[in-house]
Amino acid sequence: METKTEKTEKTGGWRGSREVWLDAAREAFLSSGLDAVKIQPLATGLNLSRTSFYWFFPDRAALLDALLADWEETNTGSLERATQAYAETIAEAVLNLISVFLDGGPFETRLDLAVRGWAHQSEEVAARVRAADATRLNAIRGMFTRFGYAEGEADVRARTVYLTQIGYISMQVREAMEDRLARVPDYVMTFTGQAPTERDIARFRARHEAR
Repeated sequence: METKTEKTEKTGGWRGSREVWLDAAREAFLSSGLDAVKIQPLATGLNLSRTSFYWFFPDRAALLDALLADWEETNTGSLERATQAYAETIAEAVLNLISVFLDGGPFETRLDLAVRGWAHQSEEVAARVRAADATRLNAIRGMFTRFGYAEGEADVRARTVYLTQIGYISMQVREAMEDRLARVPDYVMTFTGQAPTERDIARFRARHEAR
């Protein structure tokens, strides 16, 4: 027998939640592009009324702004946290950062690519992308200076790390995880000028091979 709460939800008492609407918008954005992020199609897909949307967002513009804020927290936030994570050496610190970008890591490459495509249509979004890139570079630069690199060298090494990763995203590079893991020691050497220890690499591989 249905409970009173279940019956109420089925008859329209449940409006979803801010997270439900935002998740639906994000999935529509990633799968079909910005034009798919519209209130009525989202409502239909969620089996909710259009008016339910307005309990959580005043309009579509607010939903789009929430999408950008979600991207900033998911991708820029995860990168910043990785650069601040505990590491005994710069090699270990860069391994922490590389981990963020690999499959199963918190940085969502599809979302980054989609937002960068959006930036070509909107100067406001382009400005937020530029700000995010600056924040990310500053975080990586700070990681290098924390390990004693001079400011100029830290800046160039930060750019080398970050622009390499953005190249992977922009070119939509597809490679087997084993191939990418095999390249990691040489990437670390290139990015830092220091070779990671066998113990560093063993811990790193164990972390990612388990995903």
